[in-house]
Amino acid sequence: MAARRRFPRVDQDAAFINIPYDAQFEPRFLAFIAGLTGLGLIPRAVLEIPGSQRRLERLFDLIGSCRYSFHDLSRVELDTRRPQTPRFNMPFELGLAVAWARHGDPRHNWYVFESKQYRLAKSLSDLDGTQVYVHGGTATGVLKQLTNALARSEHQPTVLELQAVYRDVQQAARKIKQDHATKDLYDRPFLDLVYAARLSAGRRIASLHQR
Repeated sequence: MAARRRFPRVDQDAAFINIPYDAQFEPRFLAFIAGLTGLGLIPRAVLEIPGSQRRLERLFDLIGSCRYSFHDLSRVELDTRRPQTPRFNMPFELGLAVAWARHGDPRHNWYVFESKQYRLAKSLSDLDGTQVYVHGGTATGVLKQLTNALARSEHQPTVLELQAVYRDVQQAARKIKQDHATKDLYDRPFLDLVYAARLSAGRRIASLHQR
């Protein structure tokens, strides 16, 4: 008889971010980290999963351990490298989160972000009727839409406060690239960025001062 699988322990402040990992998306990547941290959450990502471990199982456990998940479906177009292919990771991970909320933990809250209005109705019509947060492809747009998505959150910083945290994270990102001699933030620096965001949010967001 197969052993019964144990569900992961849920961190009430953890927020899984599902985004495209490329240089063009980097400002929005930093905005998700800064914005979620400023709203009192702890960003988590597939970047934390070691390459030597079974990725799909760890990915599902990571999503299941988070109370929230944020899914950016901006990259539905074909990439420019040969062979030209669509990128399926983001909608696949969204599907895992939807399945988890329905059949694992109904308290899991998932949110869908896009850069273009109405595109999701064409690219993923199964989500018709779902609230889509359209950020317009800008970091400030991400920050604004995060505050809209989490309007009932305990912590309600202004967009100006979140922009201040974002600028601090940008500065930290530049130093991290120098220190690690890399142009890529989508690796070990992820945890360093989260730490920098938490330090900044603790200074700049009044409701987080005592945390």
